[in-house]
This record gives sequence, C-alpha cells and structure tokens, in this order.
Amino acid sequence: MIKKSFSIVGMHCAGCASTLTKAIGKVKGVSEVQVTYATDKAIIAYDEKKIDWEALKKAVESVGSYKIVLDEERKHEEHGNNTRHDHGQMLAEDKFKTLRYKVIVSLGIFAILFIGSLLGWMSMQVAFVLTTIVMFYSGSEFFVNAWAGLLNKSANMDTLVAMGTGSAYVYSALSGVMYFETAVAIVGLVLLGRYLEAKAKLKAGQDIKELLKLQAKEAVLLVNGKEVMVAVENLKLGDVLVIKPGSKVAVDGVVIEGSSYIDESLVTGESKPVKKKKGDKLIGGTINFKGRLIMKVTQVGADTVLSKIATMVQEAQNSQAPIQKLADKVSSIFVPVVILLALSSFMVWYFVLGASFSTALTFFITVLIISCPCALGLATPIAIMVGTGRGASLGILIKTAEKLQIAGKVDTLVFDKTGTLTKGNFVVTNVLGVSPDWSRKKLLKLAAGIEIGSEHPVAMAILEESGKMKLDRLTGFQAIEGMGVEGKLSDKKVVVGNKKLMDKKRYVISKDLHLKGGKMMSEGKTVVYVGFEGEVVGVMALADEAKEEAQKTVKDLQMKDIDVWMMTGDNEETAKGVAKNLGIKNVLFEVLPKDKVSEIKKLQDKGKLVAMVGDGVNDAPALAKADIGMAMATGTEVAMETADISLVRGKVELVNQALLLSKKTMRVISQNLFWAFGYNVLLIPVAAGLFAPLGVKVSPILASGAMAFSSLSVVLNSLRLRRIKL
Repeated sequence: MIKKSFSIVGMHCAGCASTLTKAIGKVKGVSEVQVTYATDKAIIAYDEKKIDWEALKKAVESVGSYKIVLDEERKHEEHGNNTRHDHGQMLAEDKFKTLRYKVIVSLGIFAILFIGSLLGWMSMQVAFVLTTIVMFYSGSEFFVNAWAGLLNKSANMDTLVAMGTGSAYVYSALSGVMYFETAVAIVGLVLLGRYLEAKAKLKAGQDIKELLKLQAKEAVLLVNGKEVMVAVENLKLGDVLVIKPGSKVAVDGVVIEGSSYIDESLVTGESKPVKKKKGDKLIGGTINFKGRLIMKVTQVGADTVLSKIATMVQEAQNSQAPIQKLADKVSSIFVPVVILLALSSFMVWYFVLGASFSTALTFFITVLIISCPCALGLATPIAIMVGTGRGASLGILIKTAEKLQIAGKVDTLVFDKTGTLTKGNFVVTNVLGVSPDWSRKKLLKLAAGIEIGSEHPVAMAILEESGKMKLDRLTGFQAIEGMGVEGKLSDKKVVVGNKKLMDKKRYVISKDLHLKGGKMMSEGKTVVYVGFEGEVVGVMALADEAKEEAQKTVKDLQMKDIDVWMMTGDNEETAKGVAKNLGIKNVLFEVLPKDKVSEIKKLQDKGKLVAMVGDGVNDAPALAKADIGMAMATGTEVAMETADISLVRGKVELVNQALLLSKKTMRVISQNLFWAFGYNVLLIPVAAGLFAPLGVKVSPILASGAMAFSSLSVVLNSLRLRRIKL
C-alpha cells in the first residue's frame, strides 16, 4: 500500500471532511483515508494497481463543490522558465478571492435591503430580485453541497444554512411577508465568518510556509571550471556547486574546498554562525556569510533536510490526536440532531403553543443557523496545526498529533549520556603508565593503533590525541559491545577498554593503576585501560564536557515533578560522577545497548509514562520502546527516524520545551472543546425559544453572526500558540 497526501479545495467545515472521508473510502483501491479540514488535506492509503484516479475525482466532486488535486497535477513546470507552482494552492487562492466577492455582494445587498426597508421604499419585487442574486450567486454552494450530501445520505453545515435560508426565501416569495432581508443577512454573515476563518487558517500554517520559503530557487553549478546558473530542481547527486558569500546553500551537500561561517538559524534555531571547512556537511536553505565554498551535492529534492522537516511537520498536522475522536463522534450526529430540534421547535410553537407561522418559522431558522459543528471540528486539528508549526520554528519536530498529546503527560524521563547530556566530544586528559617504561607517547601509539578500527567517540579522541604518529599494522580487530576493542599490532595482542573487559580477558590491573583509575572516575571522567600481551600497562582518562544548558534543564524538569534518569554504558564511578554534577539522582550504569530496551520496560512496568532522549544508533530500540522517543538531530539518522520527536538544534533545553509545548497545546484544545460544546448547549435552547416567555430571544441574523464568531474564536484561540513562551 502507498500512502500519500493530496490537497482538497472547497472544504469549509468539519462536516465537509466527514462527507469526503466517506466518499473517498468507497473508491476501489482505497484502503484508508483521513481528511483534515484544518489543513485542507486528505491522506489516502491505496493500492497502486487497483486505484482509479478518475473515479477518485468523481467521488470527491459528487458530494459537493470540492476538487481534489492529484499528485500529477499538483506541481508542474510553467512554459518558458523553470519555476514551479502548486496547482492546489492556486485553486485555493482563486476560491478565496471568489469568497471575498460573494461576501461583498451579499453584505452590500443586505445594506440596500435594510436601508430600503427602514426608509419604506423597498418593494417586494425589488427585494425578491436582489435576494435571488444573493441566493443563486453568493449562496449557491450551500444548496449544491446540501443536495449532494442528501444524495449521499450525509449532512453538514451547508445543509443547515441551505434549509434556513431556503425556508426564509421561499416563504417570503410565496406569502409576501418580508423575510428576504433575513435570508440575505444569514448568507452574508456565514460567508464573512468563513472568509475570516480562512484568513486565520492561513496564519495557522505560516510556520511551515516560512520554512518552505527558505529553499533556494537557483544554484551556481561548476561545469568544466565555468560557473553556470541553474534551477535547483535540475540539480543531481554529485554535482559541484559554488556557494558565494551572502548566498543560500541550494541543497544538502559536503564542503570540498574553502571555509566560511554558515547561518543555520532559520533551519536549526541556532543563532551563532557555524564554521564550515572541507568535509563538513551543509544544509540547503542556510546562508553563507563571507567565505567562498565549493560543495558536492549529496541530497536533492525530498531527501534534503529542509524537505524532510517540512514533510514531517505536514504529516503531523494532518494526523489525528486521540482527543479528536470525541469531537468527530459528536460532529457525525450533530447535524441530524439539530434538524430534529429545529423541526421540534417549529411544531411546538405552531401546533402546541398556537404561534403564527412566521413566528414558528423564525425559531426554526434560528436553531438551524445558530448551531455550529465547525467549532467542534476545528477545536483539535487547528490547535495541532499551530502547535506543531510552532514546534518546527523552535527546532522541535513532532511526528504525530498523538505523540504531541502524550508528551505533556510524561512523568519519567531517561537521558542517554554521551552526545545528549554531554557534548560527545571526548578529550584525553590523563595518560598514566604502570611504570616509567610505559611513557605517554608509547601508550597513545598502542591505543591509537587499535582504536583506528573503531568509530566510537572515545576512539576518535585517542586518535586525535595521538596526532600524526606512525601506527603499527592492525590485524584481527574486534569490537566488544559495551566494553572496548582488541586486536593485534605487529602480531602483539593489544586490548583497550574498561575494567569489565580487562576482567573478561583476565588482564590484571595493578593496585596503583586501579586507585588512579578510580579517582579519575569519581571526577566523572571515562577511564580505559591499555592491555599488552596479557598485562595492563596503562590507564587513560577522557573528559566529555556537559552541555551548558544540561544542568538547568534537569533542574527545570525535576521542578515539574518529572523523575529524571541517566542511562549509560559507563562504569558506576564515572556515571555517578557525571550525574552528581548534573543533579541527577537516578543512574543506570554499565548498560549495554541491547539492555537499554529492558531498562525502559522496567520503568513502564511500574506504571510510568516514559520518555527517552538519545542520539546514537544504539539508542534507537530504546527510543522506539519508550512512550515518547526524543532524538537529538545532531545524532544519527536512524535515531531520528525511530524517534517520535526530533530536536533539530541538539540542545537539551528543547526537551523541556517539547513537553511544555504539548501541555500548552492540549490546554488550548481543552479550551476550544469547552467553548464549542458550551456554545451549542447554551444557545440552541435560546434559539428554540425556550426562554422566549422571559423575553429572551435570538433573531436569525444575530444567530448567523454568533455562529460565525464561534468558529472564528476557536481558530483565534489556537493562534495564540504561535506566540507562547516555552
């Protein structure tokens, strides 16, 4: 099965999304469908061999004035240049302009009708003509969509508006009682509400739009020593580009010549320019400060970092949070219930209470118009959309709405040490030999000769410290998980690793070396022993500096009653030394990569909701096992792909911000749902005339304004998330 996202143009309420979901779900080859009104997207899982694209188009168009923008239509090249445009966006913009014209026409005619009636010169014939213009132009979609819904045994907001305005229009035309003004006002105010809501929704998706704007449109390609300007979409893997001072890095790549400082703030949130030299990676969309760089293209199109970030955010915005299910369930039965209540109010007032037909009709129309399933449908997805967008702008990429909802409930947080709480840049601080014969230089040459076969950060630090020493020939190299490495140098057996490895290989550590190693461990340093031909001949200490914000982040989390743990493969002394410096009381030490999952499970078995934060390949299984997996984007791709939340800047403080973002987003969703439910519970009885004997009534015109405001208020409340402090 293939799963893709498609734009849908023409949706204007949550009921539209429900109707479209049912229609698309019936198409042959479609196995799964999710339509989200807040993002105007449909995520469809389909069998490529069975799907009929024409049937899919017809299914969408059959239930109303909607249009689905299929993949092959979405982006295409304009004739005469290399720029691309989004066909779906263009259609949506045209729709938005048309909506604005319809609002102007309907409200303009309402003003004419109102003033004319007030001054007493408005005739029924003129009012009929003006109202007909509004009904068949501005309000046409209400009736088209309502009829299509009826044929497909579904109902939505359009059904309610069509019934209300249609009743007023027909009754006025047949009876001569002036209800034209009411019908026109309802159409105008409902459309105005949709227009304002659409404008607000554009702001909701602004963060992802700003991110996509970062992409360069052109690049300077180096061809046979000549610089040629080309469109970015024409670049291929292996192309060599020139990045001039002040210009954007076109796509992802690696520096092959030159050095400069790159502003990565718009992608990573890191304000300080990053120095780049030969061999360093470049991210497309970042800006070169002053030096001239030559780069080789390593990723293009959808594989670039910027595209992956945009895709991840869009997928999160289109996903559904568990809390959405309640709103969807209510929305699915809402319209039929409202129609029943409206009919009941009419019958009670006309047949039981003996009110005039026009009075009973007024209550009927008011109930239909004041009801607002849109607010219910928007309460969750619009907040998710803004929340995930806000996260992306801060460097917090959340994969799904479900994980966004869960993250705020985390009560236990497990940190990996190296590269997560610490910088992951080991530096050799001590090299001590068992005797004067084993000098610093001799021990470094021995250790470096073995570690050259490893990619572990400790190995990199030892190799860096050894400089340009000529190393002996390495044979029989083997890495021992969680312990160290072994091999032969010029046919001499060498072992480099922790005490556990020395014990396993039966290498005896002298009392003096053991005491010195223990002292260095208590300082939070990583200690490795060097074994040569069955004897431990030296000890090395390496320091991995804690990240500047690590201690404060740990404290902030603990103040929120979150149980903080540190999990590492380091021995007990080293692990506890680092943990003490950071203020962490719970330490899991000497944990092998394969055992990290079981440690997470132990905490979960105690009823804890666990988040795991890591950055390496060996963290991936634990990240997947945790209720929430967070990966430092400075780490490996496999960790990022496995994790539920990726922290682009690699800063520990983002962990706290991610949890806060979840809590504040869920708070906004709760407020939205409370308002949406409360609005309908309170105002529908008022609209039905329950309090009319007390002199409390709502006119259809006022009802249409209240309905429009209800949806708009939910969107505006969600937009507050764009400005919240974390």
